[in-house]
Amino acid sequence: MNSGNKVMINTLILYIRMLITVGISLYSTRLVLNALGAKDFGIYNLIAGIVSMMAFVNLSMTTATQRYLSFHQGKNDPNMQKKVFSNSLLLHLLIGTAVILALEVGGPFFFSGFLKIPMERIDAAKIIYHYMVISIFITIISSPFTGILMAHENMLWVAVVNIVEVLLRLSVAVYMYKIHTDVLIFYGWTMVGVSAISTLMYIVFCFKEYKECTFRMAGNFDRPLIKELSSFAGWNLFGAACGVGRAEAIAVILNIFFGTVINAAYGIANQVSNQMKFFSASLLRAMDPQIMKSEGAQNRKRMLRLSMLASKYGFFLLAFISIPCIFEMPLILKFWLKNVPDYTIVFCRLTLIAIMANQLTIGLQSGLQATGKIKAYQAVVGSIQLLNPLIAFLLLKIGSPAYSVLISIIAIELVACVFRIYFLKKLAGMSVKEYFKMVLLRELIPVFTAVLTCVLIVSFVHMPYRFLLTISVSATLFIIAVYFTGMEDDEKGHLKVLKEGFRSRIVLFKMSMFKFF
Repeated sequence: MNSGNKVMINTLILYIRMLITVGISLYSTRLVLNALGAKDFGIYNLIAGIVSMMAFVNLSMTTATQRYLSFHQGKNDPNMQKKVFSNSLLLHLLIGTAVILALEVGGPFFFSGFLKIPMERIDAAKIIYHYMVISIFITIISSPFTGILMAHENMLWVAVVNIVEVLLRLSVAVYMYKIHTDVLIFYGWTMVGVSAISTLMYIVFCFKEYKECTFRMAGNFDRPLIKELSSFAGWNLFGAACGVGRAEAIAVILNIFFGTVINAAYGIANQVSNQMKFFSASLLRAMDPQIMKSEGAQNRKRMLRLSMLASKYGFFLLAFISIPCIFEMPLILKFWLKNVPDYTIVFCRLTLIAIMANQLTIGLQSGLQATGKIKAYQAVVGSIQLLNPLIAFLLLKIGSPAYSVLISIIAIELVACVFRIYFLKKLAGMSVKEYFKMVLLRELIPVFTAVLTCVLIVSFVHMPYRFLLTISVSATLFIIAVYFTGMEDDEKGHLKVLKEGFRSRIVLFKMSMFKFF
């Protein structure tokens, strides 16, 4: 299968996954919020957020595993692929153990007056903390297996596991209304169970399907490779730690100034952000292996082009739904949650703008990962992100409103974008002029079209469920604008080839069904 068509098909698979999981996840959040109440929901998000500060280990190691597996696939070296997996698995076991010890030793600090949690819920919060620690360990262990699925571009199994996971979460949310024990504690341990089931599905499938998956270290242990993996993952770890630390440090700062109720608003905004990211993350996950393989095959020109395409379409896939949602956020939240905590509307709007800013250079991050030269990049961009908690604290200390924290995040994201462009130019020779021409200029007209459409509808149309009209009309016009002004001729050609491929498959399916009957 042509690599371009494979990327499109994998993106389509992940997009279908996303359409299923986003709706279920958002409805589950509504059920959980109503079952727990704003106070307990805020406590859960606060505790889960603090523990998830260590979950960046999972993302960093998954990226490292995928990068080296895809790189050696590009070199057509199966022996190195087996060594990468075995040594990566060993690293994950060691890191997972270290993370558990660090979290359990540091746990008492959070409950000794540092966090503002009502006294009557301290015991429940401590139990949730231990459950989250177990969940983080399970997630870390899953990293080599998700990495190998990404390297093999097997997005179908990833989609299957994700759908099973959200269905289990929905089942838990529904059952919460029927129990008579502490609902918060029940929710905590069932989330651990869901994580364990999804991880087991990854492990069983990978050992069955891929030869490079093995527990055997004999003959595969490679000290220089472990050192290389550790160095790459370590700098990835630093960058991810800065990003996650920024988000969760801000949650703690908001808690210190405003209490747990505002953590509910911040938690909902993060949930909206995470669900919206699926729109672009689906494309990036499909393109990442091709970006890494291109660099492994020493095709730098193709790697850079794919990185820029990932940035452009990653932004398009997020913006087409995010822009109308920003305008219709009050109606959407009221329909979704019924009881909307204070600050939730403005938090959600600003969070969506922040992730749209991030998407402007999202593919360039993959290009930098492909080169393997990430030390200076992660040090600079990670340090810039760490400015956010300091800025947030200073803003709130001088009496600025809570939403000013989110505005500072947007500003920092734009600065980080500039440095991503600079580093990919310096390390891989990317043309800044080509990036502006291929990415930024192509995004202007579609964005202007969507914004103008939303402004007109919101200003002149007043009807129940207006947000459905706004989203459908804005998204349709945005897609049309993308086709005529956002895409180049060769990109339109790939769409036509894919369309013909689907059409031929449908014809073959109909013929086979006709013969069967």
